[in-house]
Amino acid sequence: MQLHFISGLPRSGSTLLAGILRQNPRFHAAMSSPVATLVGGALEQMGANSESYAFFDQARRKAICRALIGAYYADTPKPVIFDTNRQWTARMHQLAELVEGFKVICCVRNPAWVMDSFEVIHRKNPFDYSRMYTAAMRQTVYTRCEAMMSAGGAVGAAWTALKEAYYGEFSDRLLLVDYDLLAQHPRRTLELIYGFIGESAFEHDFDHVEYSENEFDQNLGTPGLHDVKKKVAFQPRRSILPPDLFAKYQDMDFWQDQTGTRAHIIASQKAASTIHPA
Repeated sequence: MQLHFISGLPRSGSTLLAGILRQNPRFHAAMSSPVATLVGGALEQMGANSESYAFFDQARRKAICRALIGAYYADTPKPVIFDTNRQWTARMHQLAELVEGFKVICCVRNPAWVMDSFEVIHRKNPFDYSRMYTAAMRQTVYTRCEAMMSAGGAVGAAWTALKEAYYGEFSDRLLLVDYDLLAQHPRRTLELIYGFIGESAFEHDFDHVEYSENEFDQNLGTPGLHDVKKKVAFQPRRSILPPDLFAKYQDMDFWQDQTGTRAHIIASQKAASTIHPA
């Protein structure tokens, strides 16, 4: 079994990418799994804050984490597994000790459009209050964006984790894939992904991509969060964010500057890929 990872920013194409990759009969790919959380929880229980700390040395902690990953995918018959979780980019130093030959595909998108996408989902469900926000957070688009981009928010936590990996010592294991290019040029993008992970080419059907997690989305109170349209296509549109909010987040795409990193990047220049609000 070869294990790779999908990480990066939310609302940036990770579900779409999983839907495409799983067309290959050699591949297992899905939405976010609990594996990263399981590993983190186990390390907390074996850490210095636990009464059991004295029972674990470095080798035992490492063996248990490796066993957790192996046990979770023990019944998965595919030879190549993509585990999706946005925490992985903050755990590169652990993955380097646990998984041989791994690569991390990081789905990215201009953060202004990430915030816009969350806002679109929120407004599509006006009478269904999602668990993504507390009552105070959901009051206006400004409080919703602030909550999302906070250090512990869905976007802010993923953004800082990605930045850590992007400039870290294992950045050569990363491939950043811009959502716009994946949607505009899926065939060429997949060719580059296959080359990055060292897999033989596969003929994907970009007109019939299927993936949904209706039960998960309903339980979260956010129907449609993980829906994927069957045909991969880029649809330019006007942002629904107020112009000042869009401008606030638009320059947070740090991967436009490739100084100080060895990460591989599939992304167009900002001027070509950004569609400003009208």
